[in-house]
Order: sequence, then structure tokens, then C-alpha cells
Amino acid sequence: KKEGLIFIGPDPEVIDLLGDKVQARNTAKKYGLPITPGTEGAVSDSAKAVAAAEKLGYPVIIKAAAGGGGKGMRIVRSSAELPENLAIASREAEANFADGTVFIERYLENPRHVELQIIADGNGTVAVLGERDCSVQKRHQKLIEESPSPGVDDDMRRRMAEGAVRMFRELRYQGAGTIEFLVSGKDFYFMEVNARVQVEHPVSEYVTGVDIIRQQILACTEGRLEVDPQSITINGWSIECRINALTPGTISRLDVPGGPGVRWDSFLYNGCTVPPHYDSMVGKLIVHGSNRERALARMDRALGELSIGGIKTNAQQQRWIINHPTFRSGNFGTAFYAEIEKEVEHVR
Repeated sequence: KKEGLIFIGPDPEVIDLLGDKVQARNTAKKYGLPITPGTEGAVSDSAKAVAAAEKLGYPVIIKAAAGGGGKGMRIVRSSAELPENLAIASREAEANFADGTVFIERYLENPRHVELQIIADGNGTVAVLGERDCSVQKRHQKLIEESPSPGVDDDMRRRMAEGAVRMFRELRYQGAGTIEFLVSGKDFYFMEVNARVQVEHPVSEYVTGVDIIRQQILACTEGRLEVDPQSITINGWSIECRINALTPGTISRLDVPGGPGVRWDSFLYNGCTVPPHYDSMVGKLIVHGSNRERALARMDRALGELSIGGIKTNAQQQRWIINHPTFRSGNFGTAFYAEIEKEVEHVR
């Protein structure tokens, strides 16, 4: 901006505010969003941390203020475990984010992870493009996302959206962003805001018909959206499976599925090299159907047709998961993968 360039995204001050989880929690609370009980600021002293955790009640979770992707997070179930885990979380946060600041929250056992896709023009217009359920996670890393969520009713959907719109409007947020919640029973709690376009945005594009990238560019270059927030409707069901490399190697064969309601986003091509040094995700397989059952049937077929030679991937593991009775039921939380992990790891 100092050089006269247009930045595609929120103001830097907003990014800084929301990028600090402690400040983001306090901001959410200010605008009336429920937050999980936790420390109001950073904790570094073991004795104070133990006192705070005992007041909150175990289990608790230590989180990096600048964290993301599951790094700098430690679940603690007793006072005896806390000092060591506090130090580990802080060191991990420092190594990954150059900021060792951590805080403590009460840990919710097996909640759902639900997020709202937002686009806003910076002038008070805020549109909610439905919610995504991201509860299937391996060590806090998302594996499968779907929209809408099978675990959110209309009343909770409305309350989440009202709180999110209020917060984004007051912040004069501009561009695309995601507000994430933990859902436990009939209650939901603010977790964080990701001030960017997320990996799983295609499922929201499928169910709303809105091109999120186009709207973000319009919001940041012209200060407007092409969509009317009141006219957005959710049509059908969309599911995304993240395709991760389990081994490095050179792609020797690439056969991807196609047809109506199937989308493949990837950098892969025949002959390209997948190194071991970076994030393991090599592609995203997204499908759309008129309802959840049809979307799952389409995903099952698409995963069966996906063939990547030269490396091992988790494609067939994902196919096994979407056919698991618990996943099919729609009644699961973030502990689901851990419960089936030993079985999943044997699928090739």
C-alpha cells in the first residue's frame, strides 16, 4: 500500500489483530460471540498456568497465540503434566511462528469443527456463504470438509451468522475470510479467524455458486461485491477430500476423475517431483450432489477413479473413511479420526 499497490486482503491492522489468537478471542467477546473459558492473556509462568488451569477445570489445551495448523498445541489433563507441556508448546510456537506466546483454554472433548465462509467489501456489506464442517482431522490437520454441516441446525446456523456478520462489519473487514467455531451440543464457541482464502473454499463455491476469488478481488479493488447477502442460498451438498502424499517421488501416472459435479485442484502433472520437504497435500478432490447421500456416492466413485503413480497417497484411506458407518451417519466430532486411526493406517 505504501508503494501504491492494491493489496488483495484485509487491512494489515485487521490481519495483525486476528492473527493473534489472544487478541482475536477478546475481539470476538467484545462483539458478543461466545468463547471457551480461558486465560484473558498470555501465560508463561508455570505456577500461574497451573492456577489458571485448575480454575478452568481439566482437561485444558495450551495454544500458540500466533499458531495454526495444529502446531504449538498441547492437551493437558492434570497439573502434573502442565509445566512440561507449557514449555514444549512455547518452544514449538517459537520455532514455527517466531513467537513463543501461549495461552490456555478449557479443552472440549470431541466437539465439531464448524466454520463460516465470509466475503466482505470493507464498507459494511458482509455475506455469509454457508458453513463448512471440518471435523475429520488427523492431529488437528483437516482431511475432509463438507457443506452444509450435518451437525448444525437452522437456529445455530442463524446465531453463528449473526455474530460473524456483526464482528466482520465492525472490523470493516475486506475480502474473503473464515471464522471458525467449536460446536458442543447446542452451544458454539469462537475459535479463530483466518484472514485468507482457505484450502476448502471450493465446497462453499459449489453450494452457493459464488466465485470466492472473484468476489475477493472485487471487494479489494472496487470496494463492492456482486452478490446480495440476502439472496445467497445453499443448493445441494459438497464434500472435499484432501489428497496427501504419504511418500515422496516422481509422478509416473496421473488419471483424475471428471464428469458433472467433480472438481480436481492440484499442481500435479506427469513427471513432476513431490519432495519430502513441504506440506504433504498434493491435490483436492471436490464433489457436489443434490444431497449428502448423492454427494458421498459421487465422491466414492471419484476416489475409486483417481490414480496417481510414483508416490503413495491417502486416496484409498479417504475412500474408507467416507464409507465408515459413523461418517455416513453424520454424527461425529474431531475425535473421530483418532478412534479409527489404527484401521485407517492399514488401508492402502
